[in-house]
Amino acid sequence: MAAAMGWRIRPPEGRAFFHHPTGRFCDGRLTIDFLCERLNISYLSPYLKALGSDYSNGANFAIAGSTTLPRDALFALHIQVQQFLYFRDRSLELISQGLPGPVDAEGFQNALYMIDIGQNDINALLSYLSYDQVVARFPPILAEIKDAIQTLYSNGSRNFWIHGTGALGCLPQKLSIPRKNDSDLDSNGCLKTYNRAAVAFNAALGSLCDQLSAQMRDAAIVYTDLFPLKYDLVANHTKYGFDKPLMACCGYGGSPYNYNISVSCQSKNASVCDDGSKFVSWDGVHLTEAANAIVAQGILSSDYSRPKIKFDQFCRL
Repeated sequence: MAAAMGWRIRPPEGRAFFHHPTGRFCDGRLTIDFLCERLNISYLSPYLKALGSDYSNGANFAIAGSTTLPRDALFALHIQVQQFLYFRDRSLELISQGLPGPVDAEGFQNALYMIDIGQNDINALLSYLSYDQVVARFPPILAEIKDAIQTLYSNGSRNFWIHGTGALGCLPQKLSIPRKNDSDLDSNGCLKTYNRAAVAFNAALGSLCDQLSAQMRDAAIVYTDLFPLKYDLVANHTKYGFDKPLMACCGYGGSPYNYNISVSCQSKNASVCDDGSKFVSWDGVHLTEAANAIVAQGILSSDYSRPKIKFDQFCRL
């Protein structure tokens, strides 16, 4: 986001690990960073970061706030796939000219293609539609994910790792929205409707992955359901050492959620907690480094994936 939009992201972003802002909306490392560490490779550089980037181990096309629809909106999934194809073609063109290219043809074929999107689409729909109406809007979202996988496959990609969405009803951003009463809160203080939608979406996404696996016999498609993993961060927060599972570390408004849609973590009026490792949420939307580390461990365990291929083994296929 920082490189793409020209934003100068300020502290306290990045304070826990990098000790300075890095373009990540987090106090430290993201889940993808921990996965890279497991593989002993450098962190992935953002595709649009012009200076200081290293694409020898791949590129990160993800961007904060991205959606699947509308498909031609800036940084939508379809656009990200088109950016990848340009990146691939340019890389192979350079190599064909005898110049150094970051990834060769074999590298692109054997690469792991990770897709984690849909959460922002569902969140936006839930803000003005009923649960049933939101679920009825899943097909076009899933169609975009299907199209992305098929497009990558038709261009030689064979290894896919697809993430379901997390516990949307536990985000401070959603919990801070004024409500008439607490009847929609579950025993852990999360919004049941948002979480029901997340579970339904993940079930549909998992089925899509199964269908694509049956069609693409020579491809490996791993689906990972992040909902139970991320919900457990709240439901059993003490097990992980978290004190404030539903409160943003960096935000505005104080207890219980410390989130105000008009005052972001980047605002001079925002307050920040002393110890982010005690919080699940960094800014009301994104997880803290401590929470990301646990999510990464869950992904690496393969307990939430089907088929149960170990992440590092998958990268050696």
